[in-house]
Amino acid sequence: MTDIVLGVGASHSTLMNTHWEETFHKDRAERFRDALREARDEIAAARPDTVILVGSNHFRGFWLDLIPSFTIGVGECVASGESGTPEGPQPVDVSLARHIANTLVEGGRFDLAYSAKLQIDHGQSHAIQYLLDGLDVEIVPLVVNVFAHPLPTLERCERLGRAIREAVLAFPEGRRVAVIGSGGLSHRLPWPDWRDPHGDDEEFMVGAWLNGRDHWKDYDVKRREIIRAAESAINEDFDEEFLSLVENGRTHEVTRYTTEELEKVAGNGAQEVRTWLLMAALLGHAPGRRLSYESLPEWLTGMGVAVLDPTHHHTSERQP
Repeated sequence: MTDIVLGVGASHSTLMNTHWEETFHKDRAERFRDALREARDEIAAARPDTVILVGSNHFRGFWLDLIPSFTIGVGECVASGESGTPEGPQPVDVSLARHIANTLVEGGRFDLAYSAKLQIDHGQSHAIQYLLDGLDVEIVPLVVNVFAHPLPTLERCERLGRAIREAVLAFPEGRRVAVIGSGGLSHRLPWPDWRDPHGDDEEFMVGAWLNGRDHWKDYDVKRREIIRAAESAINEDFDEEFLSLVENGRTHEVTRYTTEELEKVAGNGAQEVRTWLLMAALLGHAPGRRLSYESLPEWLTGMGVAVLDPTHHHTSERQP
């Protein structure tokens, strides 16, 4: 029997690793870091065999030469190791990953892109570093396109989460499965719409995304300079609203936003809440428990952590 035993939504920021000493709001940063540790302990207590790790990709493993909406890793998985995050091969539950891909494709539900040699970046390896620290688990990596327009709609992401849930629960080999959604909350990155860049910096970024597959180190120093020069744009009201939906088992209601509306309200980085939405759908939209929310302008982001435990709450399945 396969069970989905826990869900975690958590923001990520490589500035935790590279700019801790320059972080002004140390009290907020420490509370967020403590919440990550608490979530890690709850994952450990749930004793998962496998963690479905839903995250974004910041033009490290995916480039504008090919951008799938959703990609599942079904073989090797290699972390890029930027900014002090884990580097190198990660253990993948190949059997479960291929079962999910086969079930969704052959059942006519979703034509998932798949990779037998997937490169992930801090959009997932940050969670490996902090939430899976010291845990003997395999992962099923799922990458969601949240930065290269056109993006999959929020509704489409929610439907995918429910479809994967059905596939996982039907897995005959038996697993205890946890789910992590890594990303968000509100923030704005100095990243252009690749279709219409304006100015030298935006032209540079699009060039990096187009040509960086084999030469990303050539672009990385200036790329980081552009990001570090950005001004914070955190919308605490949106973050509180979103976390309230998570807490009340109503995360699916975020699908009322179009992609354009979400960016206008909470910034282009808030498109990463798709990872939380997928996670919540995989948990049947069980009500969650907030462990932390901190507005950290030094990290450009509203940083949140929440846990969804279906054993402590009645799971309310949302019908299509």
